[in-house]
Amino acid sequence: MLDHVSLGITDIDRSRRFYDAVLRPLGLVRIVDFGEGRGSDYGAAAGSLGVEFTLTREVEVRTPIPGAHVCFRAPERAAVDAFYAAALLSGGRDDGAPGLRPQYHADYYAAFVLDPDGHRIEAVCHAPTSATFVAK
Repeated sequence: MLDHVSLGITDIDRSRRFYDAVLRPLGLVRIVDFGEGRGSDYGAAAGSLGVEFTLTREVEVRTPIPGAHVCFRAPERAAVDAFYAAALLSGGRDDGAPGLRPQYHADYYAAFVLDPDGHRIEAVCHAPTSATFVAK
């Protein structure tokens, strides 16, 4: 499967502030900055094997890309809420407030935002609020 996902951005300092804030509630932190402000890696563990998400500074970024978005898995619903709040406070724009999306499945709890460059970003928690009882 995928090793990591990379997005092109236009302003590295602005995007680092945004992604530092929105990814922390999901357990991802900035682990590497590339020289000369070229980009940054984010992950849960240090080192090249820990990279899960990368930003690269580009001269031009074309967004939105129809049908494209990046989705980060959240450990709990509160992390989705924190992701969304941090995004709005850090220069992101609302693209779908936190809530259940039963059209995907009964426990699909997600929020969508647009990052400062217009990329569509999602956080999702799939965990149910209680165990399912199955009669034998």
